[in-house]
Amino acid sequence: MIQPKTERIAIIIIVSALVIGNIFFGFYYFSNSKELETLKSADSKAQVNEKVLNFASLFIKEVLQANIEVNFETRLTLENAVRDLKDAEIMTEWQNFTGSQTEAGAQNSVKKLLGILITKIQK
Repeated sequence: MIQPKTERIAIIIIVSALVIGNIFFGFYYFSNSKELETLKSADSKAQVNEKVLNFASLFIKEVLQANIEVNFETRLTLENAVRDLKDAEIMTEWQNFTGSQTEAGAQNSVKKLLGILITKIQK
């Protein structure tokens, strides 16, 4: 039979071990949750960069390097790609480009749009 004093010491040791374990696993959980948040943020940024790169590539290929007038389907594809970015600044400059009345205005809008795209990729 276990004596009351030995029983009490055993309970204190068990409770202490459980408390220390909880502290350890709590710290481990919070440190991993911060790391997970950082990884999610990096992944989200990579996805945005990929979309911006895809749009920039499509824009350069289909508009800037085009030898003929851009057809309706290409315009629609570009418009959908811009909307898919969900970026107000890019959308505004895209609308300025598509609404340009003169060639000089369109060229200026293209410069601004490409500058914005590069800035978004660098962030």
